[in-house]
Amino acid sequence: MPVRKTRDSVVCVAAILIALVAAIILFPASVVRANGGQDSAATKATFRTKCAMCHGQDGSGSEVGKSMKVPDLRSPEVQKLPDAELARVISDGKGGMLPFKSSLSEAQIHALVSYVRSLRQKK
Repeated sequence: MPVRKTRDSVVCVAAILIALVAAIILFPASVVRANGGQDSAATKATFRTKCAMCHGQDGSGSEVGKSMKVPDLRSPEVQKLPDAELARVISDGKGGMLPFKSSLSEAQIHALVSYVRSLRQKK
């Protein structure tokens, strides 16, 4: 009888541990997915307020931007740039583009790099 109770206890403890490990692994993933929608909405809003005046809503360039010869963010030339280079351009500016390092956080800049990457699919 005591062997059976011990075995049942071990099985119960193992099941609880498995459930805890699964929760620890799956919960952060669900939080990241849930925040991803908020982050992408915030990033899209940041793009609209900081970038779209020159780069256009879809990244192809506004009339103002085209007159300044800004690159189409969807183009292969822009899309082939490394993420670090895109982040540097957003942060430090380039040509007539103003730097955003003082008005955007590093996380916002990296989110904009991801947003620029997503534009290639919309061309």
